Amino acid sequence: MEKPELDESKAVEYLGKTILIGVTYVDQEERPLGRRQWFGTILTYSNKQGIKIKLKGSDLPCCLPPDPRGINRAKRGIYTLKSTGEQIVDPDHITACVSSRPGISEDTDFLPPGA
Repeated sequence: MEKPELDESKAVEYLGKTILIGVTYVDQEERPLGRRQWFGTILTYSNKQGIKIKLKGSDLPCCLPPDPRGINRAKRGIYTLKSTGEQIVDPDHITACVSSRPGISEDTDFLPPGA
C-alpha cells in the first residue's frame, strides 16, 4: 500500500482556513467509548510537518498526519459542537477519524489528535 502524501502545491487552499475535527474513540474491541469535536485554524500543510492546527481556546496543538484523504470541504452552514454547544459558522474543511490506543477507557480524558 502506497503511503499517502499531501500535494504541497495546494497548501494555499488550507493554510489559515478553519477546520472542524471529529474523533470517535474506541476500545481494543472497536466499541465506541466517546466522541469529541474541536475546531481551529490550519497552521501547516506539508509532508514533513503534517497538518498542524491551532485549536480554538486551547494551547494544545492538534497534529494530523500528512494524509489528505480524510479532509473534505465543509458544506456551508452552522455546526454545533455536541460537547460544548459552541457553534461554528461556515468552516472551510471538515474531517473525522477513529482513534484506538492501549489503555483507553470511558474515563479517559480525550485529547485532540496528536496532542
